[in-house]
Amino acid sequence: MKKLIQIALLGVALSQIQGCATEGGDDNKDIDRRTTGTYIGDQEIELRATNVIYEAYREYSGNISTTSYNGQVLLTGRVPDEKVHNRVTEIVTKLPGVRKVYNELAIASASSVKSDFEDLSITTSVKSRMMFEDNIPISKIKVVTDAGIVYLMGLVKHSEAKTATEVARNTSGVKKVVTMFEYID
Repeated sequence: MKKLIQIALLGVALSQIQGCATEGGDDNKDIDRRTTGTYIGDQEIELRATNVIYEAYREYSGNISTTSYNGQVLLTGRVPDEKVHNRVTEIVTKLPGVRKVYNELAIASASSVKSDFEDLSITTSVKSRMMFEDNIPISKIKVVTDAGIVYLMGLVKHSEAKTATEVARNTSGVKKVVTMFEYID
């Protein structure tokens, strides 16, 4: 498993380095604002979190998603009770590189395939709509949808956050928008 993680991280690093070499400045819409090291660290956090959750709660791990951006981890999905809900936060918080954990896990039965497909469709719609906005650096914003709730993460300017939030709010099927941005201005 360790070799697989190392290979995955190497691939991510190479793709980021290639992207950084073509960077034309901070306003380039195609380049992530995180450093290559931070980007790789976020990928590692997601892999480790998935691993430790699987080890602790194998039967529920398929219902839990982890997303990391700049060391902030978003937990979404479904768990059976408050004990699992709190324990997942505890184990993810202890991982190296994790600065903060947002536990948005619902205490509920597993989501349906239909619900998962609807969430994927919403995420795709939000990202597609953002691509056509000049003031939204889509590659600098992570969009996650769970149960119709859209979570937005990224290193953004206030004006970018405002536009991205409005686009998400005005996308069909979105029940609520939660912003977890870090501001660079």
